[in-house]
Amino acid sequence: MIVPMKKAYIVCLAHDGVATITRLGELGVIHLEHQQPPHSQPVAAVQEEIGLAASALEILSRRRSDQKTAYDSGHRETDWRIASRHIIDLEKRLDQLQEYSRILALRIDEWERWGDFDPEDVRALERKGIVVRLFEIPEKEVGSLPQDCIGRVISVHEGIARCLVISRSRRDLAYKEVGLPKNSLSAMRRRLEQDAALENELKKDLAKQSAHRDSIAQQKQVLEKKLEFQQALAGMGRQGQLLYLAGYLPHDAVAGVMRAAQAQQWGISIQAPSEEDAVPTFLRIPRWAQKIKPVMALLGIVPGYHELDVSAVFLVFFSIFFGILIGDAGYGAVYLLLTFGAQKKTRMNPSTAQIFPLLYLLSSCAILWGILTGSFFGQEWLLKYGLHPLVPQLNDAKNMQTFCFFLGAVHLSLAHAWRTILKLPALSALADLGWICVLWAAFFLARMLLLGEILPGYVQWLIVTGIGLVIFFTHPQRNLLKTVLEGLGTIALSLMNNFTDVVSYVRLFAVGMAGVAIAETTNSMAAGLNGVLFGAASMMIVLIGHGLNIVLGPMSVLVHGVRLNVLEFSGHAGVSWSGTEYQPFKSQS
Repeated sequence: MIVPMKKAYIVCLAHDGVATITRLGELGVIHLEHQQPPHSQPVAAVQEEIGLAASALEILSRRRSDQKTAYDSGHRETDWRIASRHIIDLEKRLDQLQEYSRILALRIDEWERWGDFDPEDVRALERKGIVVRLFEIPEKEVGSLPQDCIGRVISVHEGIARCLVISRSRRDLAYKEVGLPKNSLSAMRRRLEQDAALENELKKDLAKQSAHRDSIAQQKQVLEKKLEFQQALAGMGRQGQLLYLAGYLPHDAVAGVMRAAQAQQWGISIQAPSEEDAVPTFLRIPRWAQKIKPVMALLGIVPGYHELDVSAVFLVFFSIFFGILIGDAGYGAVYLLLTFGAQKKTRMNPSTAQIFPLLYLLSSCAILWGILTGSFFGQEWLLKYGLHPLVPQLNDAKNMQTFCFFLGAVHLSLAHAWRTILKLPALSALADLGWICVLWAAFFLARMLLLGEILPGYVQWLIVTGIGLVIFFTHPQRNLLKTVLEGLGTIALSLMNNFTDVVSYVRLFAVGMAGVAIAETTNSMAAGLNGVLFGAASMMIVLIGHGLNIVLGPMSVLVHGVRLNVLEFSGHAGVSWSGTEYQPFKSQS
């Protein structure tokens, strides 16, 4: 459920600002609403330190290493800054060195065609009156040089001769002159080797800095809490010698805040939020349905404060969709084993502990659906062993499409039924009953148009009743003409959408059948290779084919299973996912 919230206004003396914020952090129940932009010198200083730590951690994450060095935790407050700056400096030096090495390698590749010579020798000859220059001349024109110029071909590439031209004086030639390099080819090669050695040393030094990763990460967390504190302090409004703030808290936390206000001698006012307030959403999901929280966190979706908490329905239907889309007990067993292995190897913390119950549930749903349809790494090759599906009707394409349409009608009808209950006893609740009639009419129409089924006679009454209820009760008011016009506008915009939303659930059948087809094709190809010599190839086909299904299966769930909940169902339930998550200000401890 979405917990009802209250809005609190707190006033204190200016010199009690720090104590007030500290006490609110200890209470840990108020979602603060800044009264002014939370900018200050302390805020900027903490943000700078967070940026320092974040940059160092990002560098270490890109250059992972198992090397560890001893770390003196007794000087952590100083050492993490020194280590972070050193890590950033090493990264900059590495980037500059690697960029210079790339340029130097290109120059070496270019000058290898000219051979190894010392540019200083050429300059010494010029000081003695012998001009030596480098030109790129078409091979056919090398013999056309002026008589007072001596040309020597160093190399030829794609019809262009690299020539050494010697003369007593400088004169203009109609060819491309190449400037002398700063260093000889051998000197450039030595410099590249030295740079490679230095780069290796810098990488080793950077790898050793991984010993500071945990310390820097811990300090970053401390700094983030410190930033939150400083922003809360800077975000307080000021009026003379008074400071004031506002925030939101759950209705059942009001008593505790009132006691704290009396003890701290705050001025306080607690009232219901207005329609204009951006009230954060605090979800108290039933314990059994909390498995869906990792999915909602991954998607970054929160229902609005005045919307519905659909997390329980989301979990139930998402699990059903997962089973259908994966559609194979063998794949479900693989996911189950992978989840078990990952749980054993993962250090448990609040962020990771929630995901494993969800993965176990989803894996079990895939196994259950595979048992119902008789699919275990592709069902065809198991039939000869007497392993038949418990519900063979689900393997019939027509029956499965009907089931998908039925599932869609149930899912979307549940959304409107929920809205009907919440709207009662208002007359507008009847409009949602009308949409339920329309959805089931769309179900029968989909069967007729797409599957060739006969349309029952009572469907016309579903359509008439549904449209009538929507027209007259979407916006009921005393002006009947205005009521009808607004109802007609709603019908015109949404009637076809209801049909397409029900039909869209057929994606479950299509994607699920695609996975089954890949599995069966894989088994057929592998079984077609007979003999010992083809054993390895057969095994490779099985691993690649089924591995592809195992990898792509969860991706299809994220695309299709999530969409049906977040778009189709939520659209009918009136959930736009426009909410802000309730994040109460808590102390640094």
